[in-house]
Amino acid sequence: MRVFSAILPSGNLHIGNYIGAIKNWLELQNQYQCIFSIANYHAITVKQDPEILRQKSLEIAKIYLAAGIDPKKVIIFIQSHINEHTELAWILGTLATISELKRMTQFKEKSEQHKKNVNLGLFSYPVLQAADILLYQTEIVPVGEDQKQHIEFTADLAKKFNKLFGETFIIPKALIKEEGCRIMGLDNPLKKMSKSAKSPLNYLGLLDTSEEIRKKISKAVTDSGAEIKFSKDKPAIFNLLTIYQILSFQSKKEVEEKFKNSNYADFKKELTKIVLEFLEPLQERFYKIKDKEVYEILQDGANKAQGIARETMKKVKERVGFLTSL
Repeated sequence: MRVFSAILPSGNLHIGNYIGAIKNWLELQNQYQCIFSIANYHAITVKQDPEILRQKSLEIAKIYLAAGIDPKKVIIFIQSHINEHTELAWILGTLATISELKRMTQFKEKSEQHKKNVNLGLFSYPVLQAADILLYQTEIVPVGEDQKQHIEFTADLAKKFNKLFGETFIIPKALIKEEGCRIMGLDNPLKKMSKSAKSPLNYLGLLDTSEEIRKKISKAVTDSGAEIKFSKDKPAIFNLLTIYQILSFQSKKEVEEKFKNSNYADFKKELTKIVLEFLEPLQERFYKIKDKEVYEILQDGANKAQGIARETMKKVKERVGFLTSL
């Protein structure tokens, strides 16, 4: 079975991205044929500095590798290196309706955040995402709860194409892990941690220094009262406990027992310790990876992805009625 997933090279990759995505990829790479992309086409739906975009694309590839994604087991590539992504997006765009796209909650949210740049790319984002997934005949798409609507839209587009032109695409399904699927902001436990957050106190960046981590955790919002337990009525401490639980590989019961007689300050010190124990070796591996090595891995990945993409597009063009090249 084939798995596809991607991360945008914008903002700062954080602990929520690791827990919600990369950590799951590490398990999936041993079970399935995995394709992991760096979605730079998607990134430019909001304004980006070109040089920073290039740097972030390379940085995310290095983070994949430093986190344990194995290029011998999976395909890692840059989205823009495969022309078929935009080619298929155009064809799928003729099947997607305006009313469907208007219902996308992410478009509504992004439109509010970027009122001065509500562009066509932002609106048609789900169509390109559908192309990303369907191009590789993907069966499983590991996503957070906030992306479920987009995967359902992708499945609907695939069904619509298959009905009109004959069986062409595999119908993908979302894989949503409940535990840790939504790590919330340190400064606002009611909103998801965001790598493009205006305040750096919102997230724990995977490349943050130890001093930055200490500062951010010490300033993290907590709830009223002093009890340290997994309670939906205490969203701030619930979020911090979730990070601790997942990075320490303990059960909720074990974590609650450990901190039953602790105060928030004591807990935050332990959380800082466990976060740094996770980040320091990852960062050490990250800074040892040479640019040349990453370029070679991305080129090899693009070559492998290209083979699958061409095969799919050949079939799509034949079904749609395009003349084959002479």
